[in-house]
Amino acid sequence: MSEEKRLVEQITPMDVDFAQWYTDIVKKAELADYSGVKGCMVIRPYGYAIWENIQRDLDSRFKKLGHENVYMPLFIPESLLQKEKEHVEGFAPECAWVTIGGQTELTERLCVRPTSETLFCEHYKNIIHSYRDLPKLYNQWCNIVRWEKTTRPFLRTSEFLWQEGHTMHETEEEAREETIRMLYVYRDFYAETLAIPAIIGRKTEKEKFAGAVETYTIEPMMHNGVALQGGTSHYFGDGFARAFGITYTDRNNQIRYPFQTSWGVSTRSIGAIIMTHGDDSGLILPPGVAPIQVIIIPVAQHKPGVLEAAAKLRDRLAEKFRVKLDDSDYSAGWKFSQYEMKGVPLRLEIGPRDIENNSCVLVSRPTREKTVVSLDNIEDGVKAALERVHRELYARAEKNLKDKTYDAHSYDEFLDIAKNKPGYIRAMWCGDSSCEDRIKDETDGVKSRCIPFEEEHIANHCVCCGRPAEHMVVWGRQY
Repeated sequence: MSEEKRLVEQITPMDVDFAQWYTDIVKKAELADYSGVKGCMVIRPYGYAIWENIQRDLDSRFKKLGHENVYMPLFIPESLLQKEKEHVEGFAPECAWVTIGGQTELTERLCVRPTSETLFCEHYKNIIHSYRDLPKLYNQWCNIVRWEKTTRPFLRTSEFLWQEGHTMHETEEEAREETIRMLYVYRDFYAETLAIPAIIGRKTEKEKFAGAVETYTIEPMMHNGVALQGGTSHYFGDGFARAFGITYTDRNNQIRYPFQTSWGVSTRSIGAIIMTHGDDSGLILPPGVAPIQVIIIPVAQHKPGVLEAAAKLRDRLAEKFRVKLDDSDYSAGWKFSQYEMKGVPLRLEIGPRDIENNSCVLVSRPTREKTVVSLDNIEDGVKAALERVHRELYARAEKNLKDKTYDAHSYDEFLDIAKNKPGYIRAMWCGDSSCEDRIKDETDGVKSRCIPFEEEHIANHCVCCGRPAEHMVVWGRQY
């Protein structure tokens, strides 16, 4: 059996076992490894390079809107966490606590941050005094600890990396605008950089973030029809400000409470890339975050001039793209399989015949389509090919989202879809959380994903209880 065939056989087909397929890709593409700490992962260089590209893209978007990066402590005193009752109750089951420092028992427990609202509020109390101090547009890149019972690399881990924006505003209107603006930043990032379409909307009261007035979410669909919460944006009103005593003097010399938001995207987005774009040959990375956008494979590299020509191409393309030349002594076929598995968007092949013809061959990872491109305008050819890869990935994901979204007009129809057709279900809802509980219990975990911004009135009655409907809700199972 050839090396190439063995390489592909190391990945379980997704139709056989989707969960194992996902784990195989994480391991074989060298994105992450398990660690000695339960629920925590080692993010390997290739996986971390993807995260760095995600960081770079999002950070640029944030800074264009005036946000500044800060860093808050890792530990939260218990008394500080207790100041916002609803917030602490929401996170209590997932908190990790430090009770001993060195060899001394602490007089107060310290929570390892599950999120940083309370820390930001403590700081904002010290620095916000006047309307002139507003808005405060802060973001931090950090790690978070939530003691999860069931874990899976990138999707749900006890420790993960993320960014969390925390902003304070003079008026409710400004804060609400910020909340929605950041949700659209996430939507655009997923579409423009990750090539992932998503449904966006508001979470129900039952599913909103602990302590928030309103929570908004971006919900991409994975290849198997399961939802993944891709990012959230929360409007807090002035609840935290009141709890922490954050006040400012307004333009009329009156004492007011500022209005607050928070929003975040995590390393879970890497899981979204894997499960949206990957295939049975491995990972497929969108060009926007691929650590290697173009892999150069010299064909018959032992022949005179081939390696030299490949090196010149690498140096030339490296000015505009993330490029790697593999001049190792593995066979070309092995290299093809290796970089397919690692999801490199574009393969460039060059051999003696190509050199004679002043050309090279570009191979698309999603379609495996080959294109012969003149070396005279190779930069334009590579740029166009990478753009095609992005469009192809987005179109595939969009088709999957459309094909696996169903409308339910009755409860029997809803139950039938939930049992037999993986995907999203659009159905009307009365607004009562008891209907959400019933649906979850009777469908093995189907939950409300969001009330989409683009609602359609598909019936007059709640799909569950038959009472008058208030909203159309997108329902589905989630990671």
